[in-house]
Amino acid sequence: MGAGVTETSGGTGRRRRGRGRSRPMAEINVTPFVDVMMVLLIIFMVAAPLMTVGVPVELPKTAANALPGEDEEEPLTVTVTAEGIVTIQTSEVPRDELVARLRAIAAERDSTRVFLRADGAVPYADVMQVMGALNRGGFADIGLVTDMGGPELDGQGS
Repeated sequence: MGAGVTETSGGTGRRRRGRGRSRPMAEINVTPFVDVMMVLLIIFMVAAPLMTVGVPVELPKTAANALPGEDEEEPLTVTVTAEGIVTIQTSEVPRDELVARLRAIAAERDSTRVFLRADGAVPYADVMQVMGALNRGGFADIGLVTDMGGPELDGQGS
């Protein structure tokens, strides 16, 4: 792959076994390494957008810092769309069944962390109702998901 022995015979056509006649190659062929890295880069570029939850919402923008992610489980995500539809991960859930489904999910999980994604057009009261349902369903650690780049409201940023 990268190292070898080269012969430096004087052109006589015969191989000689004298001292100093063969020396190790000091060059490393990096082409296979570059090829592997390019393939991995392409795989991660294609797979990264697929790791997000597939319910499209227009998240509000804030200047909040990201929450630390120390859980080993896949994070549970509850989404409220602009039309008021509630989904758990990617499956739509009627509001009257939300608490029962959350209790069933909480019984199977080790973590009580849940991420709530709500469209910016959803009224505040609807978001609070879903947060209450999350709390009644057994999830006490609720993280609100927003987009970065919003106003900082400290008089120094935009």
